[in-house]
Amino acid sequence: MTKAAPKNFRVKSFGCQMNVYDGERMAEMLSEQGIVPAAEGEEADLVVLNTCHIREKAAEKVYSDIGRLRKAGAKSGREPMIAVAGCVAQAEGEEIMARSPGVSMVVGPQAYHRLPQMIDRAVKGERVTDTDMPAIAKFGALPARRKRAPSAFLTVQEGCDKFCTYCVVPYTRGAEISRPFADLVEEAKRLVDGGAREITLLGQNVNAWRGEDDRGRAVGLEGLVRALAALPDLARIRYTTSHPNDMTPGLIAAHGELDKLMPYLHLPVQSGSDRVLAAMNRSHTAQSYVRVIEQFREARPDIAISGDFIVGFPGETDAEFEETLRMVDDIRYAAAFSFKYSPRPGTPAATMDAQVPEAVMDERLQRLQSLLAVHSQAFNESTVGKRCDILVERKGRRDGQWIGKTPWLQSAYFTGDAEIGDLVTVELEQAGPNSLAARRLGTVDA
Repeated sequence: MTKAAPKNFRVKSFGCQMNVYDGERMAEMLSEQGIVPAAEGEEADLVVLNTCHIREKAAEKVYSDIGRLRKAGAKSGREPMIAVAGCVAQAEGEEIMARSPGVSMVVGPQAYHRLPQMIDRAVKGERVTDTDMPAIAKFGALPARRKRAPSAFLTVQEGCDKFCTYCVVPYTRGAEISRPFADLVEEAKRLVDGGAREITLLGQNVNAWRGEDDRGRAVGLEGLVRALAALPDLARIRYTTSHPNDMTPGLIAAHGELDKLMPYLHLPVQSGSDRVLAAMNRSHTAQSYVRVIEQFREARPDIAISGDFIVGFPGETDAEFEETLRMVDDIRYAAAFSFKYSPRPGTPAATMDAQVPEAVMDERLQRLQSLLAVHSQAFNESTVGKRCDILVERKGRRDGQWIGKTPWLQSAYFTGDAEIGDLVTVELEQAGPNSLAARRLGTVDA
């Protein structure tokens, strides 16, 4: 049974920043095909659910979304064409088709560049699944960047070879692959030409990126960062997410040498216990992780450190959890993400003995998050009185109020003359748990 070709679309992305990047690229690709983004509140002919498989019950949430879309479509008489993309699509594959007759397309994160061809087949009444994992082929098939925004993402590396025992990424994103240096510099130039003042380099293990520069020299992420820092209209560079074992002296040194490289590092540790880290197959110890942080602080004393934590990993004892709390006190994180362990089907940890009871995980998570909040607030308060630049991202709730990010990735707001994309010099005046109040100084960098 044939279907009407979609005239508009909506991409709904879940999870990590790489999914946000993928969602933006799918939107650009669909726009190139003449399918326009649906306006706010408007029903879409095509809905792309760009999924994440990291959290517990991710697949069930997708099926719930599919059900809501079909129910709303039946009520309005305009049921959308549904595409499931991303990591749940890669993990579930044909199972999604079997469980959800309303889904027309299932496409994995390495195959979404073939979405236009899949739509053509769906219009003819076919139901199409594509979960192939070609080596980075999608990037050459995607349209040129046209994004106009002050801050932009740029995926430089995909996949993971680390095989942490709790993680599905190696199975849903494939092996570690680095995009070519020249392609990345060209995409960055296009983003800057489109209005980006800040670029965040993305990868599952972004500091595992390797390539050859324009002179044929082997370089790591620091070489790419230095090349991008030479772009005149690019003001800020960030990168995430890094792995402790891929950190290099050159990248650490770059933080002390390049003003455009922001003083912020997100470096997941997951646990402060060496036994738990070994069970996770993290391939670093608590001591080696702390040493990396010390080296960054030696290179850039004002750097803000962010991390990831998992509590309740199988077999984690009270004493081992206390080791994590001690690490948090030692590092003094400016920000962090923390989660209860949840078993991912197909991962080694899912079948380990000594699964930690839910109530114990709840109590540990509350204690950890309370301690992290104390250190986050302390970091925010330590920046009060500092003068810095804010990259203006959006208007605030009050007249004349603007909101943007400090170099340390804090959200800050001020009142005064500005436009989105401006770099405005401010003095930070008051620190809250989630944002800082600032006073505008000097002139706006338009």
